[in-house]
Formats: sequence, C-alpha cells, structure tokens
Amino acid sequence: MEIKIFERAGAFAENKDVARNIRLNEIMPALNRNEEVILDFIKVDSTTQSFIHALISQIIRDKKIGILDELKFKNCNLTVQRVIEIVTEYMQKGD
Repeated sequence: MEIKIFERAGAFAENKDVARNIRLNEIMPALNRNEEVILDFIKVDSTTQSFIHALISQIIRDKKIGILDELKFKNCNLTVQRVIEIVTEYMQKGD
C-alpha cells in the first residue's frame, strides 16, 4: 500500500491529527494485514518532528524497530529525511 502524504498533509506536513489518522486508519490496518506500507513524501517540502512522531512512533513502540522493514519512506528530500532519522533514532533509544 502506498500513502501519499502531500495529498493528506500538504507541502508542510505539521498537523498531528492528520498524522494520527493516517497511522490509525491506513498504516496500522495494512501492517496488520502483513502488507508493506510506502509513505510517499513527493511534493512535501518539510515536516515537523511532531508530525513524524504521531505518524510512526506508536507503530515502532508496538511492533519494535524491525517494523521499518515493512514501513518504507519514498521521495524524501533531505529535510524530511533528517526529521524521520531523528524520530527513528529517538525511538530506538527508547527501546
């Protein structure tokens, strides 16, 4: 399953409620069906740590860091990539 973040959150992905809804209504059901999930950040210029945290941290907490084998990030510019790295590194330290 591929989820286009821009279509839901715009060029500056910051709304935690949007991220939470994507996580609960799209990502988690797909992962529970053992589907690979691709988060496509095409046209997203920037994001906040709180958006990415709301999007993936509970998934990592529940399913452990290995879930990143089934959760892929696509078309991330350097800014978005760095925010994702910060959040995933933080979650690994929390384990």
